[in-house]
Amino acid sequence: MGDRAKGTTLDETVADERKGRLTRDGIRIHDLADFAGMNRAGRLAATILDDIAEHVVPGQRTSEIDRLITDLIEQAGAKSATIGYKGYQHASCISVNHVVCHGIPGDKKLKDGDILNVDVTVIVDGWYGDTSRMYVAGKLGRKAERLIQVTHDALMRGIDAAKPGNTFGDIGHAIQSYVEENRMSVVRDFCGHGLGRVFHAPPNVLHYGRPGTGPVLEEGMFFTIEPMVNLGRPETKVLGDDWTAVTRDKSLSAQFEHSIGITAQGNEIFTLSPADRFHPTWDI
Repeated sequence: MGDRAKGTTLDETVADERKGRLTRDGIRIHDLADFAGMNRAGRLAATILDDIAEHVVPGQRTSEIDRLITDLIEQAGAKSATIGYKGYQHASCISVNHVVCHGIPGDKKLKDGDILNVDVTVIVDGWYGDTSRMYVAGKLGRKAERLIQVTHDALMRGIDAAKPGNTFGDIGHAIQSYVEENRMSVVRDFCGHGLGRVFHAPPNVLHYGRPGTGPVLEEGMFFTIEPMVNLGRPETKVLGDDWTAVTRDKSLSAQFEHSIGITAQGNEIFTLSPADRFHPTWDI
């Protein structure tokens, strides 16, 4: 689940003070042993998104998808990070078509050709696993297919830029430049975030920016990269439920999210799909 990009709106300003250290930007540096905890949490979140893939079909209610996710989390002996978070009452955010992020599951049925992002965060032994990916109900339309591919590839370019010595501006620039080369736009109102033993922590990970700007990446940093890309303009608005963010121009939007940790050589992705279902064309 992304954070608001305007200002630092973190749910917890305190991480576990007993381990690691903080940079001058307030970013926690984790120990090597902490990677194991993040891998367990990330793998469960990714496995749950693998397991629901076959249930995303025309006629399905997003509330039923959320119920399946809730059951899978409980069966794994884990906890949902979103149930009860700032009053939210679901185990997932499900964002359909022009919904950018934080879509609330409901009784509306999916139609053939609908695209949707499903975002899940679980807590395993105190560690947070946060990931989202795109799905399609039925046949994938050409414009939607191109949007999804560009968004997926933009995420991977951002991850490629995430290595020690680079900056968070390098990550944002890698994403923004690729998206804009493809004549689409990057949402600026929401961003990635640090995580670990807390849901949201510094830094705010912007999906746009200038090379060489922002904090320098160091081994032991944990954070999400989760670009939201619109076919039209980047502006969004939040609906009256105070959660659902939509494109102002009603254009289609897509998002992919991984949680990663910076290593000495580059980075480690905690939320890789065990069944290789991260892309919605997995069954083709």
